[in-house]
Amino acid sequence: MRVSFVIPALNEAESIIRAVEAAWRAGAGETIVSDGGSSDDTVALANRAGARVVSGPRSRARQQNLAAQVARGDVLLFQHADNWLEPGAVNQIRAALANRCVGGGAFRQRIEAEGRLYRALERGNAMRVARLKLPYGDQGIFLRREIFLAAGGFPDVPILEDILLMQKVRRRVGLALLPGPIHVSARRWRRHGVVRQTLRNWALLAAHGMGVSPERLARFYTRHSS
Repeated sequence: MRVSFVIPALNEAESIIRAVEAAWRAGAGETIVSDGGSSDDTVALANRAGARVVSGPRSRARQQNLAAQVARGDVLLFQHADNWLEPGAVNQIRAALANRCVGGGAFRQRIEAEGRLYRALERGNAMRVARLKLPYGDQGIFLRREIFLAAGGFPDVPILEDILLMQKVRRRVGLALLPGPIHVSARRWRRHGVVRQTLRNWALLAAHGMGVSPERLARFYTRHSS
């Protein structure tokens, strides 16, 4: 079972080498960095670390779908550029997928910051996967290739593409929560504050649940994300 790591990136020069090198140590069969038009050294550094680089329009959904089209693995793992997995993580995937009822899953997180609020976030995110079968993109979503293709890939929306895909997938197959951990940069929480960032995420999800389109939500998120 070959696992293809897909890492969408945009101006991730500070993180991309760590992400790619960790992917190889984790057991990746191939590592694809899908660049969305970086103006820094992201592409050069990804090549230096041994990744295959593909380029396309700036859109996390489109970038991930583009990489999935050229990936050769039986399993696709989608990982944010500021995340990285432990050595042997692919063995966890193989063990989980030995059960044919399991079609994919995600990992428990380790947010790279100290404090009780971060540990609470980790527990809450793990509980969401375990109970609701709804992992987010920063939890290292992995899927059997045939399941990803049958679901139509990531929907072409500017935000919430990971949630929309997994809402569709969870109705079809079992999803596993693996121990990992997947290490997650705390940069967005540090930039906005743990409580503020969390409340904003909940507000986006609530608004989407009430029928607000991802396009409208993306305009709000962009205005308030700097």
